[in-house]
Amino acid sequence: MVVVTAESSNGLVCFTNCFLPQEDGSLVEKDLWIDEHRGIILDAQRTFYLRKQRPHRVVDLVGNILSPGFIDIQINGGFGFDFSVYEGDQQYRNGLKCVAEKIVETGVTAVVPTIITQEKSLYAKILKLLRPWSPPNAAHLLGWHVEGPFLHMTKRGAHSPPLIIPASEGYKTFEAIYQPENLVDVEDWLMRDDAGQGTVGARIITAAPEIEGVMEAIAEVSKRGICFNIGHSICSTDTATAAVQNGARCITHLFNAMPQLHHRDPSIIGLLGSSPYVAAKPAATPWFSSKTKSRTGPSNPIQAVCPGPYASEAFDDIRTPPQTPMRRDHRARERHNPSEAVSSPSTMPTTPSESTGSGGSEGMPFSPFERPFYELIVDGVHSHPNSVRLAYSAHPDGCILITDAMKILDPHLKDGIYEWRDGRRFYKDGDRLYLEGTTTLAGSVVTMDKCVRNFSRFTGCSLAEAIKCATLNPARCLGIEDKKGSLRSGAHADLVVLDRHGEVLSTWVMGKMVWERNYRS
Repeated sequence: MVVVTAESSNGLVCFTNCFLPQEDGSLVEKDLWIDEHRGIILDAQRTFYLRKQRPHRVVDLVGNILSPGFIDIQINGGFGFDFSVYEGDQQYRNGLKCVAEKIVETGVTAVVPTIITQEKSLYAKILKLLRPWSPPNAAHLLGWHVEGPFLHMTKRGAHSPPLIIPASEGYKTFEAIYQPENLVDVEDWLMRDDAGQGTVGARIITAAPEIEGVMEAIAEVSKRGICFNIGHSICSTDTATAAVQNGARCITHLFNAMPQLHHRDPSIIGLLGSSPYVAAKPAATPWFSSKTKSRTGPSNPIQAVCPGPYASEAFDDIRTPPQTPMRRDHRARERHNPSEAVSSPSTMPTTPSESTGSGGSEGMPFSPFERPFYELIVDGVHSHPNSVRLAYSAHPDGCILITDAMKILDPHLKDGIYEWRDGRRFYKDGDRLYLEGTTTLAGSVVTMDKCVRNFSRFTGCSLAEAIKCATLNPARCLGIEDKKGSLRSGAHADLVVLDRHGEVLSTWVMGKMVWERNYRS
């Protein structure tokens, strides 16, 4: 990287001799101007003609890629700190700062810290500390992502069974657990330039839509600008479709903690193959009764079996029942009262034109359907490369790369045994984590830049297309693409310089370089 500086500083910086990833997944050789004083990207032509100034500094990137900074919307911790462990306000804040300062080495400039199911009293303590924060020379902390406690018991992963509950009173239960002051009232959080420490940090909630009260809560969660994710669930395709129609926006770590793809009921994974039009139904009326007995607590009639070979938060620790409860309930209703059974989408017309015949458009039982985003952990462990390729081929614009990394995340950490929580310890072997003394996988330690490189290799897509899945797509999911994850004029100058193989060379936050590779090491 070659830097040429003029005598006077006007704050204008020009990156030249570089390739910029475009929003269509292409790479274009083009200069990029930023204002390092304001920390934003500029329209070069407009700036030159209005301000009649040239950049005070020119940075020659010698043919490398200048990308928006990566955004990780699901990360459990890193560099020795676990977002789900609370040992006091100051210690927690110090841990957040440590992660934000160190993670920029991996090209990440914004994160959504994720916490797993907690005791109710801990939510009030932790969530107030996870409000938006931008420590100096560090990645932005965008707010919080909570997984649980409204999950299905058989897909709980590492979540504690006694803490998993139904949402018996719908959204009121969400408020009772997360506390009203931690939930936004309107969409006022979307990366305003004046957003301060008092901004509420609710970003993402992962829950299972088949659990009592959850379906009714989705619309209210979405209305408040919070991204509702479907995850840790065994719901059918019908139920998952109803959840998306009610406002669900994303799927948490696709393929993990959910039923496997079945040709008759592809479950949550099947959403990737949805038609742009689906059978219309009242959004407030799920295709099942949420008043049925909850299957989340100790009274769950589905008996737990011996844990499988996985103990990470994303992996299953109990095998999927052969039939999901919702499918069984549906079939039971068909047997007892056929008139109440709802037609499956597979038995209905597949296009609006087929539904109308020669009778015109009156009564057309279809509504537009937008497929949700979906997260992928591309470490070669959580999902097979072929599965990654299948998902991306089905719905490329919805793909979001996440690390779902544990506290042990650190690109410099050597293989060996390390402390986890509750007296348990990890054994790290490359990108794999095992519970000490077992072959039980215990989570992810992959970095985001490696996810990008893996994704390009697994799918055969270009590096620019892989970059889009770690930048623009997560930003679009959160609705912040005008400020994060893009190179649009006015967006924050959060940038990462990559070589043509996707290795991180330097990272910039708000127009200032915060990390650079040490070539002497």
